Amino acid sequence: MHRSAGLRFIIVGLLVLLMTIPVFFVGAIIDSRADYNRQTISSVGHEWGGAQKLSGPVLIIPVEETVTVREKSEVIDPLTGEQKLDAKDRPVFQFKTVTKTLRRAPVYILPDKLDIEIEKTTQERSRGIFTVPVYTSKSDMAFDFPAEDAENVLRGEEVLLWDKAELRINVSSNRALRGETRLLADGRSLAMEPAASDNRWVGGVRAATGDPRAIKAYTLKLGFNGAEAVSFAPVGRETRVVMRSDWPHPEFQGAFLPDTREITETGFTAEWVIPHLARALPQISREDQDELARNETSFGVGLYRPNDFYQKAYRAARYGVLFIGLTFLTIYLVEGQTKRPTHPVQYILIGLAQSTFFLLMLALSEQVGFALAYLIAGSATVGLVTAFAATALKLGKRTLVVAVLLAVLYGVLYLILRSADYALLAGSILLFAAIAGTMFATRNENWYGEPREGPRRGWFRRAEPKTPDTPAPAG
Repeated sequence: MHRSAGLRFIIVGLLVLLMTIPVFFVGAIIDSRADYNRQTISSVGHEWGGAQKLSGPVLIIPVEETVTVREKSEVIDPLTGEQKLDAKDRPVFQFKTVTKTLRRAPVYILPDKLDIEIEKTTQERSRGIFTVPVYTSKSDMAFDFPAEDAENVLRGEEVLLWDKAELRINVSSNRALRGETRLLADGRSLAMEPAASDNRWVGGVRAATGDPRAIKAYTLKLGFNGAEAVSFAPVGRETRVVMRSDWPHPEFQGAFLPDTREITETGFTAEWVIPHLARALPQISREDQDELARNETSFGVGLYRPNDFYQKAYRAARYGVLFIGLTFLTIYLVEGQTKRPTHPVQYILIGLAQSTFFLLMLALSEQVGFALAYLIAGSATVGLVTAFAATALKLGKRTLVVAVLLAVLYGVLYLILRSADYALLAGSILLFAAIAGTMFATRNENWYGEPREGPRRGWFRRAEPKTPDTPAPAG
C-alpha cells in the first residue's frame, strides 16, 4: 500500500465499505433462521390451539313473522297437463292470496355485565432445537342478558321464538377446547354443542337456553389451550377481565391496555374494566356484531420473548460494519508506527473473521444459549484477530492495543444487546467516541505523505519545534 497516509486512509475506508457485502449476507442468513424459528413457533402453536380470541357470550333469539302475500302461479291445462295459453299464445297465470310464516333476522343480545377471570399456565414445547411457549387456560365467566328488551327491535308483526333461544360463545378454534366446559343458568346445567360457522377462522360452542326471560344469571367454566396470545372482545355493557399468569414477560396488546397490572419475575396479574361507551357495539341488534367485536375492540396479552437471540443476532449484525471499521481504523493507526503497512488482503481477512463472528454466535446460541455463545464466539474472534495482528501484521507490542480495543468493542456490544432500550444511545456514544479518538490520534498526521526529516511522531506527542541553526562564529 502507498506510504501516503491520506491515500492509505481512503483505501481503508473503501475496504470498510466493501465489508458491507459479507455483513449483508450474514444478516440475510440470520433473517432466514429467524423466519424458520417463527414458522416452527407458528406450526407448534397451531397444533396446540393457536392464538385464541374469545368473543361472546351472545344471546340469539329467532324471529318469525306471519304475512299475507299474493303468489303468482301457472294455470295448468287439465287436458294437456301443460301451462295454459291464451288466444295470443301467451302463458296464463293466476294470483292467489296466501298466509305464510317467514323467518326474519334474529335478535342478538349482548350481556349487561360480563365478568371474566382467567388463570393461564405456560409451558414450553420443543421441536428440534427450537422451544415454543404455549399455555393452558381456565376461565370463569359470569354474565346476564336484558332479554326483555328484545321486543324493542321488532318490526311489523314479528314475534320472538323465546323457547328456541340459544347462547353462543366464539373462539378461534374448537380444537383448543380442553378440560371442563360447563354452562349454568341459575344453577341449572345447560348442554353445550359445537357451533358451526361460515368463517373457517372462528369456532365456538352453543347451548339452547329455553325462554331466557326466566333466567337471571349465567356462569360458564371454559378450559382451552393456546399459543402466542389470548384476547377477548368486550361485549358486555360493562366488561371486567382479570388475568393471572406465570409468564413474566406479558405483551399487552389490542384496543385496550389494562387499568391495573402487576408484573414480577414469577408472572403477572392484569385487570381491564371496559364500559360500553368505549366500544361501538349496540347492546341489542338485528345483525351479528361478532366480527366487528373481534376485529375492532378485542384486547389481550401476548407471550412476549424479550430480546431473544435472533433479535440480538440481527441487532449485532447491524453494528457489524461499525465494528469492522473501528478495527480497521485501529490497525491503521497502529501500523502507522511500523515500517511495513498492512496489505488490503490482510484487512479483508480480518473483516471476514469479524463477519463470521455473528454467524458463529447465532449457531452457538441455538445450542447453548446467548450468553455462553457470545462469550465463546467473541473470545474466538478476539483471539484470532489478535494472533493475526501479532504474527502476520508484525505489530509487536502494539498487538496489545488491538487486543484491548477488540475486547472493549465486544464487551460494549454485549451490553448494547442486553439492553434494547439503550442500544441506540450506547451505539451513538461509541461511534462518537471512535471519531473523536481518531481525530485526536491523527491530529499531527502528515496526510499528504510529504517527506519529513527527523524522527516520526507518536500518537500522542506534539511536534517538537525545530531548533534554529547556530550561526558559525566569524573568522
